[in-house]
Amino acid sequence: MNAEHITFAALVLSAYLLGSVPTGLLLGKMRGIDVRKEGSGNIGATNLYRAGGRSAGILTLIGDCLKGLVPVLLAKHYFPFAEYAAWVGLAAFLGHVFSIFLLFKGGKGVATALGVFLVLSPAAVAISLAVFLGLLIGWRYVSLGSIAAAATTPLAIIWLKGCGAVFYVALIISAIIILKHHGNIKRLLSGAELRFKV
Repeated sequence: MNAEHITFAALVLSAYLLGSVPTGLLLGKMRGIDVRKEGSGNIGATNLYRAGGRSAGILTLIGDCLKGLVPVLLAKHYFPFAEYAAWVGLAAFLGHVFSIFLLFKGGKGVATALGVFLVLSPAAVAISLAVFLGLLIGWRYVSLGSIAAAATTPLAIIWLKGCGAVFYVALIISAIIILKHHGNIKRLLSGAELRFKV
């Protein structure tokens, strides 16, 4: 194994461990809240926003986003090819969704995926964000916007960049995000999903 392989392996491992840090859970505990026992039980920004207030939700969003953004920026610094950065980004995302610190449970990964793709394809993020905001403003469901944005991202990437590692990583991330929203999908179909209130 040469130095390049060792560096890449170290970046992947570090990205997974950073992604595994449960931002929302830690911020909730600082406020005396176990967010896993509140609302939907999810450790992400939306549930913490409802359970712990606006600032807690915003800080969770930023923290989870940085968990995806920072490792990918580091990978781009060490390697000129987007393929390396894409797989490092996937490792960070998987850390958030399947955290080693939470017995391989975790959040739904939307904010961490946002951080990953802000580096890998800002234009795709702009398209997906427009879809998210359009649905959020129209129907006030964060989950619906997140699912649609996740589905849009790989389509935007293959249109903008073609079929490569970034697209395959986007496809994997999109599929996992949609699967992690299975409970939300059931509630949306039954009319029981909570609308987002500012």
